[in-house]
Amino acid sequence: MADELPAKLTRLTAMANILGELLFALIRSIVAGWAYALWVKLATWLEPKIQRRWVKIAVGGLLGLAAFFMIPIVMALLGL
Repeated sequence: MADELPAKLTRLTAMANILGELLFALIRSIVAGWAYALWVKLATWLEPKIQRRWVKIAVGGLLGLAAFFMIPIVMALLGL
C-alpha cells in the first residue's frame, strides 16, 4: 500500500503538469489574439489622423522602438 501512493501521486502530478501546459498555451493564444486585434484597431485609428509622410515615418519608428522593448518584457511576464 505504501509503494502505490508515490506512483499515484507521480501520475497525478504528471497529468497536472500536462493540463497546466495546455491551459497556459490556451491563455497565450487568447492574449496574443487580443493584442493583435488591439494593435490593428490602433493602427487603423491612427493612420488617417497623420497627414505627412515624414510624420508617419517618425511615428512608425517610435512605435517600432516601443514594440522592440515592450515585446520581450511582456513575453517575460507571461513566461513565454
